[in-house]
Amino acid sequence: MASKLVSFARAFAASLVLIAGLTPSFVRGQTPTVQLPEFVTTATRTSAEPQTLGSALDVITGAELARRQITALSAALGGVAGAPLFSSGGSGATTSLFLRGANSNQTLFLVDGLRLNDPNTDYAVFLGGACVSGCDSLEIAHGPQSTLYGGEAVGGVVSLRAQRGRGAVSGRIAAEAGSFGTVQGAVATQGERGPQAFNFSAQGGRTENDRPNNGFSSASTTLRLDRTITPNLAVGGTLRWFHGVYGDPGDHYTNDPDNESREDNVLATAFADVKLAPAWTARAILGGQDRRFVSENPRPNGTVQITLVKNRRGVLDAQTTFAGIERHRLTGGLTAEANHTRNTGFGEINEKQMLFAAFVQDEFSPRDDVFLTAGVRNDDFDTFGRATTGRATAAWLVVPRSLKLRASYGTAFRSPSFLDLYGRSAFYNGNPQLRPERARSWDAGADWYLPQQRGVLGMTWFDARLTNLIASTPDFRSVENIQRARTRGVEVSGQLALPGLATRASYTFLEADNLTAGERLLRRPRHRATLDAWHDFGGGLSLGAGATWVAQREDFHARTFARVDGEDYTVARIYGAFAINNRLALRARIENLFDEKYEEVNGYPALGLGAFASVEWKW
Repeated sequence: MASKLVSFARAFAASLVLIAGLTPSFVRGQTPTVQLPEFVTTATRTSAEPQTLGSALDVITGAELARRQITALSAALGGVAGAPLFSSGGSGATTSLFLRGANSNQTLFLVDGLRLNDPNTDYAVFLGGACVSGCDSLEIAHGPQSTLYGGEAVGGVVSLRAQRGRGAVSGRIAAEAGSFGTVQGAVATQGERGPQAFNFSAQGGRTENDRPNNGFSSASTTLRLDRTITPNLAVGGTLRWFHGVYGDPGDHYTNDPDNESREDNVLATAFADVKLAPAWTARAILGGQDRRFVSENPRPNGTVQITLVKNRRGVLDAQTTFAGIERHRLTGGLTAEANHTRNTGFGEINEKQMLFAAFVQDEFSPRDDVFLTAGVRNDDFDTFGRATTGRATAAWLVVPRSLKLRASYGTAFRSPSFLDLYGRSAFYNGNPQLRPERARSWDAGADWYLPQQRGVLGMTWFDARLTNLIASTPDFRSVENIQRARTRGVEVSGQLALPGLATRASYTFLEADNLTAGERLLRRPRHRATLDAWHDFGGGLSLGAGATWVAQREDFHARTFARVDGEDYTVARIYGAFAINNRLALRARIENLFDEKYEEVNGYPALGLGAFASVEWKW
C-alpha cells in the first residue's frame, strides 16, 4: 500500500510541476482560451445550456482529446467521475464500464443517435478497441435515462456523435510509433461549402501488446455528410465502421497461445431536421447496425472451436418539439426497432425481436432561474412485454450563471437477453417468464460555473436501488429475477479552461452492494480519482500530465474463482507537443510513467511503461 501512495504522490507532484507555469502564461494571455461547450443534447434530447440541466452531465470534445493525445474510446472515458472501466488485458481487450456502479450491461451506448448495444449486442469489444477522433464528441449523462432512450440506460448513457463540418476545408494526417511494436496512423478532413458540409476521419494500426499472441490490429472510420435543402429543412447521414483483430491469450495462468477474436461493427444513419413552424421542430433518424464477432479457439486435438455472433438492427426514431406554450418546451417521440441475433456459442441463439416505444417530456421554467423537466415512456417488446419508466429533474440557479443546485429522480430497466429467455443446451434452459431488471434512483448536487465559460466544478450524491436482477438458479440450470442491489456514493468533478491552461479532475466514492448475497459488487472501486493538466508554454511548446488512482475493490481470482481483494494501483502519464509551424507538429507521450505492475481484471496484466512519438501535418 505504501508503494501505491508513493506512486500517486509522484504522479500528483508531476502535475503540480506542470501547473507551476500557470501564472506567467495567464498574465500574458498570449494563447487562446479553451472554452467549454455552450449547448448539449443528451440529457433532454433537445439543445440545452448546461446551466439549465437538472442531471449530471460530462462533455468531452474532440479538441480536448487531441490536446491530451487520446485516441482510444476507453481512454477518453477514463477521466469521467463515476465511470470506472476495467480491461481484460492490453490494447484491444474487452472492456467493461460500471457507470455509477451499475452492471456493465446496464449502460447504454448511443453512436450517432443509434443504439449500439442491447442485452444481445455487446459493446465490450468496441469499447476496448475503437478509436475516437477530432470529428467526435462525447456526452455522458449520469443516472437512469430509460425515459428518453429505453432499455439498458440504468447507470446512464454514453453518447458518441460525429460533428458537422464547419468553416473552410481543412485536414490533418498523423503517424505514430512506439513501445510494444506500435505503429498507427490517422487522416481526417472536414469543412463546409455553401449548403453542404462533411466530416471524415480514419485511423488504425497495429500493436503487439506485452504478451505472446496478444497483438491487436484495428481500423476505425467515421463519415458525416450534411446538406441544407431549404431554411426549414436539413438532411444528412453518418457512416461508422470499426474493425478489430485481437490475439487473446486469456489470463496469465492459462496463457493460451492461439486464441483469436475478430469484430466488424458498422453503423449507418440518415437523418432529417425540419422546422415546421417558428416554435415547432422535428427530427427523424433511420439507421441500421451490422455486427459480426468471431472467436476462434484451437483445441489440443487439432479441432478449432468457432463461436460466431451476428447482430443486426434497424431503427426508426422520430421526435418533435413544440415551444409555443409560454415557459414550456414539449417533446414527444416514437421509436420502432427490429433486431436479429445469431449466436452459435452457449445456448445456440437465433432469435428476433420487435420493439415499439413512445415518450413525452415537458421542460418547464416557471421563472427565469428555475428549470424543471418531467417525462414518461413506454417500451413494448414482442418477447417479454412492456416496461414503463418516468423521470423528473429540477435545477435552480441560486446565483445567475454561476451557482446551480439540482436534483433528479428516475426509473430505468434492462431487458432480459435471448439467452436468458430462450437459451438451450444439455445443461441449461432459458426462462421465458423473466421480467426486465428494474432500477430507481435519485441524485442531488451543485455546479459552480466560472465566468466566461472557463470552467465548472460539480458535486453529486446519488443513490440507486436495483431489483429483479437476473441471476442463475441454485442448480445453475436456468435464470430467475432473484437479486437486489444498491449503489450509492459521491461524484466530484472539475474542469478549468484558462488561456494556455486546461485541467480536468474527478473523484468518486462508491458503495455498491449485492443485497441478496450480502456482499460487495465486484470490480466497483470504493475510491477512484483522476487528474489531467495541460499547459501551453508558448513558442509552440505544450506539456501535459495525468494520473489515475483506484483503491478498495473486489474481484474473482482468474484461476480459483474465489473472491479476492483487488490491488490498489496508480497509473500516471505525461505528454507533450512542439509545433514547428502552423502545419507541422511533433508529439510524444509516456504511458504508465512509473511502470506500475497491476491488473484491472484479476489474471490479466495491464501494459507497463510505454513511450510513443508521432508527427502531424495539417492543411
